[in-house]
Amino acid sequence: MNDKATTEANGPNGETKMEFQAEVSRLLDIVAHSLYSDREIFLRELISNASDACDRLRYAALTDPALTEGDSDFRIEIAADTDAKTLTISDNGIGMNRDDLIENLGTIARSGTAAFVDQVAGDADSGVSLIGQFGVGFYASFMVADSVSVVTQRAGETDAWRWTSDGKGSFTVDAAERDGRGTTITLHLREDATEFLEPERLRGIIKTYSDHISIPIKLAASADGEAPDTVNEASALWTRPRNDIDEKQYTEFYHHVAHAMDDPWMTLHFRVEGVIEYTGLLFIPTSRPFDIFHPDRKSMVKLYVKRVFITDDCPDLLPAWLRFLRGVIDTEDLDLNVSRELLQKNPVLAKIRSGLTKRVLTALEKKAEKEPEEFAAFWENFGAVLKEGLYEDFEHREQLLKTTRFRSTHGEGLVSLAEYVGRMKDGQDAIFYISGDDLDTISRSPQLEGFRDRDVEVLLLTDPVDEFWIPSVGVYETKPFKSVTRGGADLSAIKKKDADNDDEDKPAEPKGMGNLIALLKETLGDAVKDVRSSDRLTSSAVCLVADDSDIDMNLERLLKQHKQLNETAVRILEINPDHALIQDLAARAQEDGAGERLADAAHLLLDQARVLEGEPVPDPAAFARRLDAVIATGLKVSGSES
Repeated sequence: MNDKATTEANGPNGETKMEFQAEVSRLLDIVAHSLYSDREIFLRELISNASDACDRLRYAALTDPALTEGDSDFRIEIAADTDAKTLTISDNGIGMNRDDLIENLGTIARSGTAAFVDQVAGDADSGVSLIGQFGVGFYASFMVADSVSVVTQRAGETDAWRWTSDGKGSFTVDAAERDGRGTTITLHLREDATEFLEPERLRGIIKTYSDHISIPIKLAASADGEAPDTVNEASALWTRPRNDIDEKQYTEFYHHVAHAMDDPWMTLHFRVEGVIEYTGLLFIPTSRPFDIFHPDRKSMVKLYVKRVFITDDCPDLLPAWLRFLRGVIDTEDLDLNVSRELLQKNPVLAKIRSGLTKRVLTALEKKAEKEPEEFAAFWENFGAVLKEGLYEDFEHREQLLKTTRFRSTHGEGLVSLAEYVGRMKDGQDAIFYISGDDLDTISRSPQLEGFRDRDVEVLLLTDPVDEFWIPSVGVYETKPFKSVTRGGADLSAIKKKDADNDDEDKPAEPKGMGNLIALLKETLGDAVKDVRSSDRLTSSAVCLVADDSDIDMNLERLLKQHKQLNETAVRILEINPDHALIQDLAARAQEDGAGERLADAAHLLLDQARVLEGEPVPDPAAFARRLDAVIATGLKVSGSES
């Protein structure tokens, strides 16, 4: 992948012709050939970018007032030329220089570019809606334009530059002239897009998508000599009373601030007064953002001070495990001149962070209680992210545990820890769980057989984060978490479902079981840590479990996949004394010469247990040879399930 656009040639007028970054070319091809029905969102994206440019200049001017000297009233102007079939969007924001043009319009600078384009390419009809979310909404211009030109001048600089492209693989950059700072984008519209030259059409789009923009959006009048008309409300939406804002306005503000096309799943609009005062307008998306699990774990909530944009990259504003939130926080209690460096460990920001976290968790807790089906959809998207807080955030752990939900062997729905504890059986002293990559696979694990036989609920965990928060949390309401794949998961104190109310008569251990266990230990040697009889198996003959002092089996697999662990811990082999195959082998283990005759069977039992765990057989050739030998000697056990 090219990180930057590359120079191809110099044109006759001194302009520089350059190739788009490969991912940009692919993206533009998708846009140009998309049948996307809501093409009008291109204007929303361009207005949103212009608004951001004004916000950034307003912030920069706090420390360098000369940047806005003589032109301090920010505005966005839109003009249509029906004769030339052009639409122009202009702002007096921070502008760009030559390097900015190449970096911002010739490349996608964010991490994960290739993965993003692959996702868009995988669903071209709906993928265009992701463009703005990735921060490259400018490219939506090519849904309606054959060519686009950008003339811009960066605030504080004297040189202006022109960027032009037809979106077909290359662009040119050359010197230009502009009357002051800012950016002017001119779209040369396609024949099928001339509707976007009509004033009423433009007015409707602006009112629908951009009414909340706090910068005045002016639409040039059709009559000569008339002043441009301000179309939008031009006041910060979050500063208005909630009663004055309808659902549609909230939704369009969400589209603007999140660069998203879905509707918000939850909207939180509030004002906090007291020692520290701040206003918040936060949204939880309905759809999971494509980069939610990016290693950067970046917050996407914008910080304002006295309605002046400060930054959209403030790690101390919200914990990383709430990074799915979108929206704005506006406070009166920070200095307007605060630098991003001074925001780190700022005590005011720390109090805002704590208050925001509690507010969001309280809202989620209420939603989970009152509307569990809707909450289940949220949990499907963001549960794995929220659980990161269980091992990162001790302050909010208890509140988080109330909100956390799980799949379990109890049924199809989600369960809370409180519900699980309320259903615990007599004699059960732990919260049992099993973890793995896939819900169906772990649901069929042989380690669950004994728990099902006793109607003991087991949590089914499939998120990698589960391996880290459980050791950190340890217990819930005095009940420890225990993995069913560990040897210490004792079920002897819990009655089976079909047992009488009186003490359950435990059947005598089959004859020869001690001999068989001794034989297996001797034959398998260092390949197993121990061999013992199991009460967790009902239909399977064998299974592997981890010793209580060893790493959990699924965590070991995860660490090996990420090359953070090389060796595999030796496991305990558990055998089912009630299984016909094991009983037959126990009987044979009492005979003279059993060690030699049953050696192949011993190794096959171990390999069978490995296969059941989804682990590879270490020596396939030896496995095949032993299997051939067992079949050849006619070893047949009536009723066995090998």
